[in-house]
Amino acid sequence: MPSISRIPVVSAQPAAVSALPGAAPKVGFVSLGCPKALVDSEQILTQLRAEGYETASSYDGADLVIVNTCGFIDAAVQESLDAIGEALAENGKVIVTGCLGAKKDGNGDDIIMKVHPKVLAVTGPHALAEVMDSVHLHLPKPHAPFFDLVPPQGIKLTPKHYAYLKISEGCNHRCSFCIIPSMRGDLVSRPIAELMLEAENLFKAGVKELLVISQDTSAYGVDVKFRSGFWNGRPVKTHMTQLVEILGQLAAQYGAWVRLHYVYPYPHVDQIIPLMSGGVILPYLDVPLQHAHPDVLKRMKRPASGEKNIERIQAWRAMNPDLTIRSTFIAGFPGETEAEFDYLLDFIKEAQIDRLGCFAYSPVEGATANLLANPVPEEVREERRGRLMMLQEDISRQRLKAKIGKTIRVLIDKVEGSGGVGRSSADAPEIDGVVYVKAPFEPHKKLVVGEFFDVTVTSADAHDLWAAA
Repeated sequence: MPSISRIPVVSAQPAAVSALPGAAPKVGFVSLGCPKALVDSEQILTQLRAEGYETASSYDGADLVIVNTCGFIDAAVQESLDAIGEALAENGKVIVTGCLGAKKDGNGDDIIMKVHPKVLAVTGPHALAEVMDSVHLHLPKPHAPFFDLVPPQGIKLTPKHYAYLKISEGCNHRCSFCIIPSMRGDLVSRPIAELMLEAENLFKAGVKELLVISQDTSAYGVDVKFRSGFWNGRPVKTHMTQLVEILGQLAAQYGAWVRLHYVYPYPHVDQIIPLMSGGVILPYLDVPLQHAHPDVLKRMKRPASGEKNIERIQAWRAMNPDLTIRSTFIAGFPGETEAEFDYLLDFIKEAQIDRLGCFAYSPVEGATANLLANPVPEEVREERRGRLMMLQEDISRQRLKAKIGKTIRVLIDKVEGSGGVGRSSADAPEIDGVVYVKAPFEPHKKLVVGEFFDVTVTSADAHDLWAAA
């Protein structure tokens, strides 16, 4: 009996559901893609639960299967198509949603329907109403919805102690390598009161780390001209800085962390750094720079100036020496010369990025970058990616080595025997390193998943830390 295993949604279902009398319809769920897609999956699962549907853990235990797809790069497209094919083969009744659902081929035809014409319905991303309409059509909802089975924070696919808070949908930028706006549309910011209520419910439910995500976190509120909303009876602007400030204040009441992702280096981000120094939010910024050379950034149509990024990073670190900076870069972008790549390497050396991911440029169908002159051969793209990552490994090793002997706070993700695995303020889940924690010295101490512990760093390598509690 094949299981639906890409995202173990069955773990999000309370045991009480399976114990209920009667045969409530069961929906299987496969969730692919980035954290923003994961939030879409959580919203669909929450609505399914509210209407009395149960979650199935295997294909043959499901009356219907929903596949939430990714369509950003060719590998993700293929993975999504394979997942749809597997669900059709194992179950037969499949509804498809997500980014790939909004993608067309060169002739303007729906990619999914062309490959898998037997799917019941296809929608794009962030399409809760359309997905539920399709579910209702092909699997009518129960007569008596079990609203009491839906917790206030909704259904989450992450571990209980951390969760993602998506503050907006879509993006106003038109980066030449990206097709996200064509799938998710322009920026639409969520009301600040709605965000704060969701955050409060998550903290009340035991979330110890809130990860703020969007396509462009720094642009929050631009679409509504930063109009004021209300939270706890006081006006609050729909603006990144004010949102971060009140999120940090709320998190402090629950002893929780707030971590920022997808932050473009606009000037107003400077106002966030003092909040980090004051402990309001974690001293961590995920800044997707993508490149450093001005000419490459121009061809990428990036919204930030490459010449000023190094100055901004240095200013941030001057304000907060404990700041961790994560970023992503693309090697071998069309037209990238060896000199431009060397410029990027020099930038990496000077910027001393703490956490870095690098991708060899991959053509994406529909991206305008495919039309640029002088494409870089695939073997050169891969070779440059390898060189950059070797440089970054040396930088990371030295920066982590400097933490040996220091006491840091970690959030425990896993307990293994008498020890465990956790993350520090410098480590976002899934994408950064971890801290391996040895058994506590004191017999009465015991590591607990989802709890904070102060540990002393004893050793390090290029990616991870080892510490004693």
